[in-house]
Amino acid sequence: MLYVKKSKIPKSGQGLFTDALIKRGEVVCEYEGEKLTWKECEARNATMPGRQKGAYYFYINSKNCVDAAAAIDTFGRYANDAAGPSRIAGIRNNARYEVIKGKPYIVASRTIKPGEEILVGYGKDYWETMLEN
Repeated sequence: MLYVKKSKIPKSGQGLFTDALIKRGEVVCEYEGEKLTWKECEARNATMPGRQKGAYYFYINSKNCVDAAAAIDTFGRYANDAAGPSRIAGIRNNARYEVIKGKPYIVASRTIKPGEEILVGYGKDYWETMLEN
């Protein structure tokens, strides 16, 4: 159902795609990775030179965060944001992040057709932090 290939978003590397119809409101996938606290994420940023600050962190609360940087075999980490710094006219996000029972998921915000890239909004805070780097 889900697969990874070159993203349609410039400078984004790989992207997440579907070969099946995903209806609005359906879970696309869980955002999986290493479970950490926010303090551990901050410490990791300080001790890992060359790593883009917070690039794969998902903050749920101060005691529950997910770091998908090393989780290269999971799908959620490959979803890009159409509203990021490299925008393309006519391409917009079709999914959102949602926390369900303490775990982060990507959920379709509209029906996603086979062959479409899964695009999810990262949020204003994310882009402000990333553009500081």
